[in-house]
Amino acid sequence: MPTPTRTPAPVDAVDDAIGAPGTKDAAVAGWIASVAQLGYAVGLLVFAPLGDTADRRRLVAVLSAVAGAALVAATVAPGLPGLAAAVLVACAATVVPQLLVPLVAERAPADRRGRHVSVVVAGLFTGIVAARVLGSVAGQAYGWRAVFLGAAALTVAIGLLTALLLPAETRPRRASRPLKAIAALPGVLRGSADLRAACLRQAGLFGAWSSLWTSLALLLTGDEPFHLSTASAGLFGLFGLVSTAVAPVSGALIDRFGAPRLVTAAYALTVVSLPLFWLGGHRLWALCAGAVFIHAGLMAGQVANQTRALASTGTPAMANTAYVVTAFAGGAGASALAGSAYAHWGWNGVCAIAAAAVALGWAGGALISRRTRG
Repeated sequence: MPTPTRTPAPVDAVDDAIGAPGTKDAAVAGWIASVAQLGYAVGLLVFAPLGDTADRRRLVAVLSAVAGAALVAATVAPGLPGLAAAVLVACAATVVPQLLVPLVAERAPADRRGRHVSVVVAGLFTGIVAARVLGSVAGQAYGWRAVFLGAAALTVAIGLLTALLLPAETRPRRASRPLKAIAALPGVLRGSADLRAACLRQAGLFGAWSSLWTSLALLLTGDEPFHLSTASAGLFGLFGLVSTAVAPVSGALIDRFGAPRLVTAAYALTVVSLPLFWLGGHRLWALCAGAVFIHAGLMAGQVANQTRALASTGTPAMANTAYVVTAFAGGAGASALAGSAYAHWGWNGVCAIAAAAVALGWAGGALISRRTRG
């Protein structure tokens, strides 16, 4: 499935769409990444709350077909606005995993909820890693249009298979009202301090990760200091496998020690990664080490915060929607800022954006917790 984060191949798509092959405009690349992430957030806002009422089988099948059609449309987009519109629609329709997470949380025993959620999240991030690595290699060999067409075929095939494998609905049928669900989201957030804290904490972690990862391909493929090929830069995505390994461990730790302690550990890992990324502007080994720490922190935070959010209300799909929309809004904003920061101040500017995201996420969560205790 396409993901809300940019891979190197879409950078070339942007270059072609704006009529400047071979150039990599950092601000435009960051803008396209933010469009993709905002599209995902829009999809979550509109479709994910339907998981509490709609037939999940039908919803998964329809969304998969829409995503596939939008990816095909992106391959024939005549310019940057058309490409952005197609990416927006495709990413809005790729919210299927977030329809499944609340389902798993509903059916898992309370004392093992963290482990069950971690399995789904690990699968999601494994798909992201595969998409980044295979997309970059295939993009260099066959061009970005072939990558988009391949993604369309896989999205439809996997989506339909998922719909067939889902258990039959046992809930009473209720009318699905997307606008009513959207209007209810602020009330869901106001009603749960735990949910608000989880949202802000993950927005900070995802904002830091997104700002760095959005700009990393630009650093690696630039003339100085590394000058790697697009395919070689794409192999950096393999560090995302750290997430796959960390997720099951995180789930077990949540069930044993609780989500708040793991969130603290996630922030500690992310803080350690920041000076490594800054040093990585000139040292490849530091980039590698930073990638390991930030992926471990992101995944630990994702599992802990999402588990906390799902248990915070009696409507898990609504809570999950509020949670993931907030996280991806933070990522989209950080991506957009990182693109402009790279264009004006280089890699140092990107690292500053990441540090600010971490500080804001931690401070926001701490403020909510302090008010709750008071």
